[in-house]
Amino acid sequence: MNVSPESPDNQHYCLAQVNIAKAVAPLEDPAMQGFVEQLAAINQLAENSPGFLWRLKTDTGDATSIQLYDDPAIITNISLWRSLDDLKAYVYKGDHLAALREKKQWFSPLNGPSLALWWVPVGHTPTEAEGKRALQELAEYGPTSDAFTFARPFPPPR
Repeated sequence: MNVSPESPDNQHYCLAQVNIAKAVAPLEDPAMQGFVEQLAAINQLAENSPGFLWRLKTDTGDATSIQLYDDPAIITNISLWRSLDDLKAYVYKGDHLAALREKKQWFSPLNGPSLALWWVPVGHTPTEAEGKRALQELAEYGPTSDAFTFARPFPPPR
């Protein structure tokens, strides 16, 4: 991964994010067609967004087959961004926001957080275990400097 040490928030840290979703059906099912059809474009949009640094993916280009949990219906996304503002701009503007608005037709509600954010040192690639830990910590303790949300963000470590 080629991560620049320059970050608007703090030149020593980047923002990691994990989000999970429980599919209403297997990805091959016609009920998931709309999600599957736009997945590559949404991933490409992320990769071309300002501040994007890295995302978890297999050789096929997505992370839908990576299992963080025993439930095969839960899909995972982990990515790394230069700043909270960069990630917010990607998530809440443009084509990604349109896809986000449609998520209820493809995904069931979860019992617990579906998204967690945390700071990592520049040059560190977040792991699946770190993503799972961040979601667990957020569920157990609420937002802290170790795992937080867009609604309750924490600054990078000093």
